Amino acid sequence: MKIAVIGKKQDTINYVRYITAAGAVPLVSLSPEALSSCGALLLPGGGDITPAFFGECNHGSCNIDTELDIRQLQAFELALSQHKPVLGICKGMQIINVGLGGKIIQDLPPEASLRHRYDHGDKYHNSVIKNTSWLYSLYGEQAIVNSAHHQSVGSLGSGLEVIQYCSEDGCAEAVSHETLPVIGVQWHPERIDIQRSGIDGKKILAFFLSLVRQSVS
Repeated sequence: MKIAVIGKKQDTINYVRYITAAGAVPLVSLSPEALSSCGALLLPGGGDITPAFFGECNHGSCNIDTELDIRQLQAFELALSQHKPVLGICKGMQIINVGLGGKIIQDLPPEASLRHRYDHGDKYHNSVIKNTSWLYSLYGEQAIVNSAHHQSVGSLGSGLEVIQYCSEDGCAEAVSHETLPVIGVQWHPERIDIQRSGIDGKKILAFFLSLVRQSVS
């Protein structure tokens, strides 16, 4: 089973390791067309999305790579047209939201930013999971997750629902599409420390791979 990862090789090492450990084959590429030989798409974490892509001027976005944004949004559109499952992680979840017409909170308020922003290591905090979601079946009602971001999903894209949120500030931690095999997490299951969190991030990828198998059966 091959999974397309649209990103730069030097920035996707953790995702390659994550996919390989699950017994799948990662294909890292900057070409959206790489998806044609793969069963699914993984959109990795990274910098901030170009604000123009969700109809705003820059109000705190940084580490922008517009060319990469274009390629990731194109790959997402291709995945939808080809009915292939999509997993977005951190920025990848935000790409999903923007790709479906949603918006991004460009810079979280100071108290929330301190809770989620990467600063010499991931931030760990509690979250609440919707009890009717696939995520609940993996982790139950609450989970400690690891964050590394200063932005968050704002208004939701078409068909998306928030299925996990930070219990302290309401920041969206996971989304799921109502009808399509499209899921996203704002935290980092590919590198979460099970000793600090008590949860196994591999379960996210295992669930995603089950969606891929269903899509080709």
